[in-house]
Amino acid sequence: MSHAQANKPCHLCVGEENWLDSRTVYIGQKEPPPGAAAYIPQRYPDNRIVSSKYTFWNFIPKNLFEQFRRIANFYFLVIFLVQLIIDTPTSPVTSGLPLFFVITVTAIKQGYEDWLRHKADCSINECPVDVVQQGKAARTQSHKLRVGDVVVVKEDETFPCDLVLLSSSREDGTCYVTTASLDGESSHKTYYAVPDTKAFRTDREVESLHATIECEQPQPDLYKFVGRINVYKDTEEPVARPLGSENLLLRGATLKNTHHIYAVAIYTGMETKMALNYQSKSQKRSAVEKSMNAFLIVYLCILISKAVINTVLKYAWQWSPDRDEPWYNHRTENERQRPVVIRAFTDFLAFMVLFNYIIPVSMYVTVEMQKFLGSYFITWDEEMFDEELGEGAQVNTSDLNEELGQVEYVFTDKTGTLTENNMEFIECCVDGNVYVPHAICNGQILSAASSIDMIDSSPGGYRREHEDLFFRALCLCHTVQVKEEETVDGIKRGFHQGRPTSFYISSSPDEVALVEGMKRLGYTYLRLKDNYMEILNKDDEIERFELLHVLNFDSVRRRMSVIVKSSSGEYLLFCKGADSSIFPRVVSGKVEQVKARVEQNAVEGLRTLCVAFRRLSPDDYQEACLLLTQAKLALQDREQRLAQAYDAIERDFVLLGATAVEDRLQEKAADTIESLHKAGMKVWVLTGDKMETAAATCYASKLFRRSTQILELTKKRTEEQSLHDVMFELSRTVLRQRSMSGLSVDCLDYGLIIDGATLTAVLKSGPEGNYREVFLEVSRNCSAVLCCRMAPLQKAQIVKLIKASKEHPITLAIGDGANDVSMILEAHVGIGIMGKEGRQAARNSDYAIPKFKHLKKMLLVHGHYYYIRIAELVQYFFYKNVCFIFPQFLFQFFCGFSQQPLYDTAYLTLYNISFTSLPILLYSLVEQHVSMDTLRRDPSLYKDITKNSLLRWPVFLYWTCLGLFDAVVFFFGAYFLFDNTTFTSNGQMFGNWTFGTLVFTVLVFTVTIKLALDTHHWTWINHFVIWGSLLFYVIFSLLWGGIIWPFLNYQRMYYVFMQMLSSGPAWLSIILLITISLLPDIIKKVLCRAMCPTPTERAQSNRQCLTVEPSSIFMLSQSSSRMSF
Repeated sequence: MSHAQANKPCHLCVGEENWLDSRTVYIGQKEPPPGAAAYIPQRYPDNRIVSSKYTFWNFIPKNLFEQFRRIANFYFLVIFLVQLIIDTPTSPVTSGLPLFFVITVTAIKQGYEDWLRHKADCSINECPVDVVQQGKAARTQSHKLRVGDVVVVKEDETFPCDLVLLSSSREDGTCYVTTASLDGESSHKTYYAVPDTKAFRTDREVESLHATIECEQPQPDLYKFVGRINVYKDTEEPVARPLGSENLLLRGATLKNTHHIYAVAIYTGMETKMALNYQSKSQKRSAVEKSMNAFLIVYLCILISKAVINTVLKYAWQWSPDRDEPWYNHRTENERQRPVVIRAFTDFLAFMVLFNYIIPVSMYVTVEMQKFLGSYFITWDEEMFDEELGEGAQVNTSDLNEELGQVEYVFTDKTGTLTENNMEFIECCVDGNVYVPHAICNGQILSAASSIDMIDSSPGGYRREHEDLFFRALCLCHTVQVKEEETVDGIKRGFHQGRPTSFYISSSPDEVALVEGMKRLGYTYLRLKDNYMEILNKDDEIERFELLHVLNFDSVRRRMSVIVKSSSGEYLLFCKGADSSIFPRVVSGKVEQVKARVEQNAVEGLRTLCVAFRRLSPDDYQEACLLLTQAKLALQDREQRLAQAYDAIERDFVLLGATAVEDRLQEKAADTIESLHKAGMKVWVLTGDKMETAAATCYASKLFRRSTQILELTKKRTEEQSLHDVMFELSRTVLRQRSMSGLSVDCLDYGLIIDGATLTAVLKSGPEGNYREVFLEVSRNCSAVLCCRMAPLQKAQIVKLIKASKEHPITLAIGDGANDVSMILEAHVGIGIMGKEGRQAARNSDYAIPKFKHLKKMLLVHGHYYYIRIAELVQYFFYKNVCFIFPQFLFQFFCGFSQQPLYDTAYLTLYNISFTSLPILLYSLVEQHVSMDTLRRDPSLYKDITKNSLLRWPVFLYWTCLGLFDAVVFFFGAYFLFDNTTFTSNGQMFGNWTFGTLVFTVLVFTVTIKLALDTHHWTWINHFVIWGSLLFYVIFSLLWGGIIWPFLNYQRMYYVFMQMLSSGPAWLSIILLITISLLPDIIKKVLCRAMCPTPTERAQSNRQCLTVEPSSIFMLSQSSSRMSF
């Protein structure tokens, strides 16, 4: 690629002076003719796609490196190494085995996922491809393609890499393509070959082509491409033609309705736009994960303080010589000569090893499994399956499941998200006269339309001319494709009563609605053939217009234009676009009448477009041609130059009229927004639409109620008053109401409307003060906010502004189009709707749902459950580890701080892996503290869990104190009950291993029964796992003690468990200590429920007992019990 700069041609195009980041592609790998630019062969990657992360050779080192970057894993590795290096009280197996288990499970999961990626890569890389070599097409494998190869692609085949179209089987050099796999748009898009290469239609002709392509280096924007093709003829200078995105065929797209094409490879393998788009997005972290890390730091501090206290007390204890070196434990000479500091540090490390189990290593793997398995509940949910799309909800990342239960702000797009994006033409207005399709029946004007001037009313000459121009404008100013024949059930339909029946396809539903509306009013767009657009007028005459230039729509200009030449030789510029972008450029026409109609339609919630035209003289046309050609040939800043050219051409319009199209609200959109409000969420609508249209949609969707007092922060208002005055007036209004609301029961409901221009001014802090804070204060006190006329980047800025406010609320963004991707990526949780504007939003989101109504269940049910489950999982893990390790700390005071373990090695190792792990994992997958119907019926229950309420410091301290209390009960209960007492029938006393086993038995039973008491939703699988894990502990202990399997007669534990169980007092003490340990928690719960119950606790007490159905294991799915294994 480094040679690309050296391959610049001798002549420079406009804007190329600074254009360095380029590449030169030699078509067919042929050198340019003598005298042209110097030929320097270049090295580009082959066409191999690699989506896998590892290879066979680097899997182990790379995976281990990534896993040990996690602090907990690295910490346990250090502990394990310390156990190996120094003489520690516990075996290295106790920390090595759990660590090995966690690392192995994670490695197997990641290795399996990567193996699947390898398989997918192989199937893609070995696909057959036809390449033109020595005048004929030869078949090769996809991964062998090189930049510059000429490829033959047949109908319904997928493009193997990014290609520039050279020629097509169609005479006009066009081809039709669907890009569904890239952006989800199933419509047929038209791509073009440059005029100088479209005549090369056979293998031999293509082989004889001499040309080079200069283009930008690969970049991920699917809709942008800048390049130029130089075609070398025999005697002439090379002909330079611009190349844009309309000439570039992207890898992954499919050829349609075209027999075959010839195209040249320009980006291959990992440099294709598809590959560049699939690179990972920035990692989002949930609030729960941040809480977990904070709690871990607290426990790490507790661990270090325990080790320090024990080390200091050990040396204080050993100050007396008879304790330092008792008669039964003489030191060696080497040990006596070791410095005290070294001995103390070694002891400190030994205590760290002894107490290290307070940090739960298995918590990470349990949380990961819970998130991964739990995410399937969303995809399995039958209520979130859409019959029309044939798809259900998708989970693109399972790391944020619990964040769905913490949302405080919802930012939603309007078109396609709240509305259906299914456009229906309602009416059009020409010079103030309104036309409604199908308002005439058998030549009679319908009574409902009696006040409307109809198209058949034989208007006067001036009006007739404008009327014809308006309908022609809408038939010509678009990018709609016509499919004139469609096969339905094997029968071809193409004509109806002798007139052609056309099927319109476009990437924009608005355009199809307008063209179909014109058809219903008597003007039918027929086809685009050989650069001529044909329309059938209402007199059944075919009119032909030569299409000269298309000035494409973009979201900044908010308009599109075409330049056409009529059969009489007249040059016409037709333009359609948003009223705000058309009216300022109009010099004549009935502006006031049209504007009044546009505003009336907008208030009714209709989408409006204005239509204008301009006659061009031959000189004007030549000037426009020159401007457009120079801009299109520019390789540096092409978009900026095109924008300047469009601005110069699109002026001095004559206004013709306006159109109104209806976009209906999605089913249950209003119900969903009402539920979100009741759940305490603030809903903001961010849209590019005009204020009146958006406001009407907000009223229809119950975002604003009729009682809502609307506060406006718009350009219109800031033109009347200064921004400073408007901001502080709004602030006073809101704050005055807030101070009064404390005295009055009826407090006003505020709604704020802001537009893009005012938002830009607000975000720029002026000399008069920082308006951001005032804006945040006002919006914080409004129940709903509408942001209209928003550019895509402004949507992301709004989300970022709210995220960074002092409360740091959890935000959710939901949208369906490419213009929503930036806000979806910016929000804590991004949800894409599988809409009609493509799949870019769904592809870049964390979750994808078919319809807006599914957001209600996603947050109020799934989000609620995910949060309470993982919150209990985290707190329970810390609690059970405090119960586990604090008795070990207390035991040191009774063994001279000699680092003697209280529990056996096997118990230390298996406590977190086997004895207590499965019950909490299952709890975190199936727990339903209240029923789904209750959560749906009462959205206010969502408020109980917001602001991370179950993982706040007071709750964490309660669980920690409960763990400390239980640990003290286990240890001192066992200690005092058995002090100076004989227990067995033969008078034998309990030893330290029996004591430790007794404490451990009480511990395992207590923490497991504590979880059983916290469980509200019982299924047979809960019973199996909870009581099964206790049974497993008993059976394992009998095995380990050599009772069941004498071969396992491990010396220090031999018959210890059996000896403990043979003692009656031991049985009594186990039952007594478990009861005492659980009693405070039970009393606290009973008192809290009786004296100050939360709404959730009230809902629990009101609901009827759940009946457990004998269904299959997939009853875990919250969607229903209908799914079977």
